[in-house]
Amino acid sequence: MIALGRAEVEALLEPSALIAAVRSALLDVSAGSASMPTRIAAFSPSGLLAAMPAYLPSLGVLAAKLVAVFPGNATAPTHQAVIVVLDSQDGTPLALLDGTSITAQRTAAASALATLLLAREDAAVLAIVGTGVQAESHARYLATVRKFREVRVAGRDPARTKALAARLGAAAMPDIESAVRGADVICATTHAKEPLVRRGWLKAGAHVNSVGLHAEGSELEASVLRNALLAVESRASAFAPPPAGAFDLRGLDAAAAVELGELAAGTRAGRTSAEQITVYKGVGVAAEDAAAAALVLRLAKARGWGAPVRL
Repeated sequence: MIALGRAEVEALLEPSALIAAVRSALLDVSAGSASMPTRIAAFSPSGLLAAMPAYLPSLGVLAAKLVAVFPGNATAPTHQAVIVVLDSQDGTPLALLDGTSITAQRTAAASALATLLLAREDAAVLAIVGTGVQAESHARYLATVRKFREVRVAGRDPARTKALAARLGAAAMPDIESAVRGADVICATTHAKEPLVRRGWLKAGAHVNSVGLHAEGSELEASVLRNALLAVESRASAFAPPPAGAFDLRGLDAAAAVELGELAAGTRAGRTSAEQITVYKGVGVAAEDAAAAALVLRLAKARGWGAPVRL
C-alpha cells in the first residue's frame, strides 16, 4: 500500500485528464453499471463526516472517500477528505490518498463537463459566485472548455473577492447581481442558505453550474430551476434527502432531470435552443472520487511516487 499527500495529488491532477475520467465515471453511473450507494453521514455539533464508496467497471476501480465538512472552519479547509483505493478483485488496500484536493478538482471537473455539454458554444463571459476553494478551481477548469473573454468574481466578502480576482486576473464585481447579469456561464460555489442567484438576472441562453449545498437552503432562487433544463450527476443521489441530495431540488420532478452521463452518451437531449436556460446542480458523487483516485494512482505508479505504508 502506498500513501500520496496533497502536494503529490495536486501535481498529478490535470484538467483535461480529470474531466475525461469524470465523464467515464458518469457514463457508468447512467448506464447502471456502477455500484454507488448514496452518501451517508454522521453529524457532530460543528459538522459532519460522510462516507462515499463506489465501484466503476470501466476503470476497474474500487474506492471509498471519507469527507469531513465543517462550514465554520476559519484556519482549516471546510472540506477535508481521505480516499482509500482497494483491489477490486480481492479487496486488498492499494493506496491512501489525500482527498481534499481531489474533492475540489473533481467537483470543478464535473461542472466543466456540464458546461461542455450544455453551455452555448459562443459563451464569452464567465461569472464566479463565491471566493473559496471551489470558486478558484471552477475558474481554472471551465477555462479549458470555453474561451471566455471576460471572467467576473463576486462574493459576500469584498476583500476576499478582490484577492481571488487578482489571482485569477479577473474582474472583481461590486455585487453578485452585477456579476451575473449578462454572463453566459455562472458558477455558484457557496454554502449559502438564502438564494444568491436570481432568475431575473439571467440572460437568455445562460448556463448555471451550482455546486453549493446547504441542508436547509439553496444558493439558487427557486425560479432559476423552473422552465430550465436541469442536469444532475445521478437522479438517485441529487433528489435524495440531505446529506446525499440537494435541498434546492425538493419538490421537483426527478424524471424531468437529465444526467450528465446520459447527455455524454447521447441517450437524452441537451440544449434545444439558443435561448434556453440550462442548470447543472452538482451534489458530488462517489463515482467522481473513485475516477479521480484511479487517475492519480495510475500516474503515481508511472512516476514511482508514493510512500510505502504497512498496516
